[in-house]
Amino acid sequence: MSAPRRAAVLGSPIAHSLSPVLHRAAYAELGLADWSYDRFEVDEAALPGFVEGLDASWAGLSLTMPLKRAIIPLLDEVSATAASVEAVNTVVFTEDGRRIGDNTDIPGMVAALRERGVDKVESAAVLGAGATASSALAALAVVCAGPVTAYVRSPERAAEMRGWGERLGVDVITADWADAASALSAPLVIATTPAGATDSLAGSVPETPGILFDVLYEPWPTRLAAAWSAHGGAVVGGLDLLVHQALLQVEQMTGRIPAPLAAMRHAGEAALAPR
Repeated sequence: MSAPRRAAVLGSPIAHSLSPVLHRAAYAELGLADWSYDRFEVDEAALPGFVEGLDASWAGLSLTMPLKRAIIPLLDEVSATAASVEAVNTVVFTEDGRRIGDNTDIPGMVAALRERGVDKVESAAVLGAGATASSALAALAVVCAGPVTAYVRSPERAAEMRGWGERLGVDVITADWADAASALSAPLVIATTPAGATDSLAGSVPETPGILFDVLYEPWPTRLAAAWSAHGGAVVGGLDLLVHQALLQVEQMTGRIPAPLAAMRHAGEAALAPR
C-alpha cells in the first residue's frame, strides 16, 4: 500500500469552501483511499509558517482569497498562466520538494464555456473589476475575438481593467457601472461580482439573451441567472467553474488523468441542494 498523501484548501474565511467535497469525491472515484483533503483557516500572516511546516506527505494546496497573491513569494516556480494575472490558486509539491504554482481558474473558465459549446464569441462584457475579473479577461483572451467592455464602479478600477487588458492582449473598453444594463446585450456576459450586486439588472435581460457566465454558486440561481434562463438564454454557473478548476487541480496533484468530472459535479450539486 502506498504512503498516505495529503492536500487541502487554505483561505480566510474558508468554512464555506466546497473544495473538500469535490476533491474527496474525485479521490473516491479514482480509488485513492490513502489520500485526504482538508480545509484550513489561514490568513496572509500565517501562510509562510503553514507552508514551511508541511512534510513530505503533502501533494498540493488549493488557495482561495486572500492568499492567491501572497503565496507567490513562497514558491520555486510559477506557471505562465498564473504569472499573467499574478494569482496562484494551485500549488503542487514535487518529489524533490519544489513548490510549483499554477492558476486553474483561467483554463477552468475556458473549459466551463466550451462544455456549453462556447468556443469563440465576437465580443463580450465583464461585470465587476475584482480578482476574478482579471481571470475572466485571461479566459476571454482565448474565447473572445473582439473587444471586451468592463463595467466598473470607479476610475481606478477602470484603469486597472485596461491595464490587465494590455497585459493579456485583450481590447478592453471600460464603462460606468451605472450603465451595466447595457452589458446584457453582449453575446457573452461574465458576472464576477459579489452576491446581490447584479440583482438590479434582472429586469433588464433582453428578449433573446446570449450566454451568461455568473461565477457565483451560492446562492444559486442568482436573480440575474434566473431571469436569463427564463428568457431562454444559456447560463454557465459558478459550480461549473468550481468543478472544472478543481478537476485540473486533482489531475495536477494526483497525476491521474482524466479526473472524474461527473462524480465531482454530482458531489457539488448534492452539497448545494436545499436541505
